[in-house]
Amino acid sequence: MNKAKQAGADKVRRVVEPVVQDADLYLEDVTVTLAGSRSVVRITLDLPEDALGNLGLDRVAEVSRDINTVLDTSNAFPGAYTLEISTPGTSRPLTELRHFKRARGRIVRLALQDGGTVEGRLADVEDGNLLLTDAPVESVALADVVRGAIQVELKRALEVDLGPEMAVDANPGADAPHDEEV
Repeated sequence: MNKAKQAGADKVRRVVEPVVQDADLYLEDVTVTLAGSRSVVRITLDLPEDALGNLGLDRVAEVSRDINTVLDTSNAFPGAYTLEISTPGTSRPLTELRHFKRARGRIVRLALQDGGTVEGRLADVEDGNLLLTDAPVESVALADVVRGAIQVELKRALEVDLGPEMAVDANPGADAPHDEEV
């Protein structure tokens, strides 16, 4: 990122960080890019590292209004801009200790310095070690991890969204008679 863009991102960060902290959220990233005659200000928010679960859209919308207000009333960003606010999502690479702490309870795939990989459910992070369940090892030193990634669990997501009492039919109507025109 060039110096002007970085300076703009730093100004935005200084202005919006108190609003994000007041909302008990974490300011993950701020980027500023040029899109034609307008600038695009992208802000990535997350829950604090000790929180479990995901940052909901209602909460993002609520803090987005406050961020928009503070940016409009400050001189941090002159000229026209488009504000985009998002969360890191499951595709975020796990590169920092806080990312691993946020991934507790999720299945993670870890690429190790020795070239191997380990996959398991991240139970906790203690004393620089990632504690795993459902894995071939019980723990991996964070210092041995080159990169990590959350593995998406579709079955678990469906159970959470629909509730355990709801059955999901992967092939609805398969047993129903079909009327075909010839």
